[in-house]
Amino acid sequence: MGMMQEFREFAVKGNVVDLAVGVIIGGAFGKIVDSVVSDLIMPVVGLVFGKLDFSNLFVVLGSIPPGTGTTLDALKKAGVPVFAYGNFLTVAVNFFILAFIIFMMIKQINRLKRETPAPAAPEAPAAPPEDIVLLREIRDSLKK
Repeated sequence: MGMMQEFREFAVKGNVVDLAVGVIIGGAFGKIVDSVVSDLIMPVVGLVFGKLDFSNLFVVLGSIPPGTGTTLDALKKAGVPVFAYGNFLTVAVNFFILAFIIFMMIKQINRLKRETPAPAAPEAPAAPPEDIVLLREIRDSLKK
């Protein structure tokens, strides 16, 4: 029973829950970045470089059986060893874009933190008026 109690305390700690939320949001954010790269950036890159599609860049490392297509999918289905560096390029571009987006987000967050004024230190309480000081002195002298 003690072990289950310990596990429950561990599982509901803030850090574990925060980590789970971060992983879920990170997965969704990764899909957004994949879409930005494949749907927005890669077509522009392809247009600039003559409609080059990175995902179909590969080098065949073995012999191609007769009747097999020369696309990456057909070669993989036929079991031909293929050095598919185009997929790597796409993943690398995704990584750099994701890293840049996160860098810009952190930079903006830090800028916003710097712009928010720090709470002013509480002022020292004002000195009590002179009549209050005199009344306190009289009170203290009567206590003696």
